[in-house]
Amino acid sequence: MIQEQLASVEEKIQRACERSGRKREDVTLIAVSKTKPIQDLKEAYRCGARFFGENKVQEISEKYPQMPGDVKWHMIGHLQRNKVKYIVDKISMIHSVDSLRLAQTIQSEAKKHQVRVPILLEVNVAEEESKFGLSVAETLPLAEQISQLENIHIQGLMTIAPYVEDPEENRWVFRELKKLSVDIAAKNIDNVDMFVLSMGMTGDYEVAIEEGATMVRVGTGIFGERDYQV
Repeated sequence: MIQEQLASVEEKIQRACERSGRKREDVTLIAVSKTKPIQDLKEAYRCGARFFGENKVQEISEKYPQMPGDVKWHMIGHLQRNKVKYIVDKISMIHSVDSLRLAQTIQSEAKKHQVRVPILLEVNVAEEESKFGLSVAETLPLAEQISQLENIHIQGLMTIAPYVEDPEENRWVFRELKKLSVDIAAKNIDNVDMFVLSMGMTGDYEVAIEEGATMVRVGTGIFGERDYQV
């Protein structure tokens, strides 16, 4: 099933890129493997997946040694400061930075491990109370503060759009994040780049790509429904 699902997602990404005049290599597919058993990840890997996204530090810590060394791990869930030390040397990117205190903890742990951590600032574009993330207005000031931390590199922005039946309803969210990234890039802040836009999930990644996503986070579309009892 995973092979067929992954092929279907790849085809939809390709078509979305064509519709928006973009190249397929401009978009990175992150296979969101949270709650999934290691055999599912290995099957996805055999089918070509190399970027995996997890929501919990514990899952990254458990799965990391069981997967091949060329896997790129992305922390896409809310990250507690007291757990940064467990993954700072294992992940390729943290998508969910939304406070200076968290960034300072990442800086401290990254320095200890002598690594430089790529991060994205999480923006709650739709200002949903149930979600983490910065408001649009808070994002530039925080980027300027974090830019001073030498073991962190801001590479762009991330958002989790609202759950909707019609993906078109989220187009404005993706458009707003793209606009914000352009505005921040125009400031030419040292140590701040805006070449990554992590937006779009199983229900709306095609629209996100049309609006400029460079990373899409697809879980259910690849692995099927999740079992949260695990």
